[in-house]
Amino acid sequence: MADSDISIDKLSNVDRNDAEYLVSLIRSIPGFPKKGILFRDFMPALADPRGLRIMIAALEASLPVPADDFDSVAGLEARGFLFGPALAWRLGKGFIAVRKAGKLPPKTVKEDYSLEYGTQTLEVETSAVSPGERVLIVDDLIATGGTANAAADLIEKCGGIVAGFSFVMELEGLNGTAALKGRPTSSLLTMPA
Repeated sequence: MADSDISIDKLSNVDRNDAEYLVSLIRSIPGFPKKGILFRDFMPALADPRGLRIMIAALEASLPVPADDFDSVAGLEARGFLFGPALAWRLGKGFIAVRKAGKLPPKTVKEDYSLEYGTQTLEVETSAVSPGERVLIVDDLIATGGTANAAADLIEKCGGIVAGFSFVMELEGLNGTAALKGRPTSSLLTMPA
């Protein structure tokens, strides 16, 4: 069973039984990736056919902007790659991979960012985003907003327009959504950091 501190209030666009079922699949793992961090793992929801169906349907039902307001979906490595393409397919959109540094052979643009437990670099192929292309950025989790902001900066460096952000989970108390510069944002679940 999932922790009782996970709120399903943001899953109001989904049947309550489905929302509770989805939350029941999320594990909390203390001390990962380092001491003091509580890792929230939704991988069991992806392994479960009903959980996966609920998650993708909930992401679609909870878009921060209408689907007509964006042209493609950008998913962040690694977990954004798991449901980003499924959401893009369901919406009839293309998918843009935002990768960790050193994994793309063509010309890329890079952006460094800070995490709550270190620093990282993201990259995107310069040809992956067309000038004026409107992009919805999706990821599994919003904490401090560093990763999401880095992805937005990459999309904009390529000439794209960030239409909004969609997350599966949001950690409360870290002001991650406030760091997204007022852009439309949605998340399915909230939980304490």
